[in-house]
Parts: sequence; C-alpha cells; structure tokens
Amino acid sequence: MSTSPFPDAGTSPAFPSQGVQTGAPMAAGGNLDSILRIPVLVQVVLGSATMPVANLMKLGRGAIVPLDHRVGEPVDVMVNGRVIARGEIVIVEEDNSRFGISLTEVVGPADASQNG
Repeated sequence: MSTSPFPDAGTSPAFPSQGVQTGAPMAAGGNLDSILRIPVLVQVVLGSATMPVANLMKLGRGAIVPLDHRVGEPVDVMVNGRVIARGEIVIVEEDNSRFGISLTEVVGPADASQNG
C-alpha cells in the first residue's frame, strides 16, 4: 500500500517522455498551466537504517542511528517516491539556520525507472 497522499501516485511515469497517452491532446497551454501549479512533495533522503524492533524500542533521547550513507556522499532527491536527482547538502546563504541541496546530478527517465 502506498504512503503517498496522492491517490494515483506511482501509477504513471515520473517523466512524460515515457509515453502515457490519454484520449485528447492538451489545449495549447490551457491545461498545462493548471498542471504546472500542482504541488508535489520533494524529499531529500540522507540515508536509511535497518534494525530489529528490539533495538528500535531501546532508542531514546541522544541515541545515534547510523545511516547507510557516508559523509560527503550525494543525497537522493525524491518526488513521489522516485529519485529524480542527487546532490550535496549546503547551508542556505540567506538564512544560516536552514539546509538546502546543491544538485550535482539529474537522474534521467531510464535511471529513475530502475530506482522507484
């Protein structure tokens, strides 16, 4: 079962070039503007960890959970459960209390279909 808040998440390709066609072609820009305003959830994945439930239950304040990514490795940028890019974590210049991502690689349609 999908954890996405979108009812059809994961049922269509992440990239239009993969060729899902609907009945009528889009009007010249009319529907495209509406589609471009649809919000999508962008997530940055620092890493993951697998552990037995017993160890999970022992976690408390100050516990450290080691992740599978190492310092300096690119992090995954995901949209609707698919990796669309990779990048490096940076501090946002305007506001030193926030993180951002500097994209180093944009994943193409062939690569995205292998990891989602």
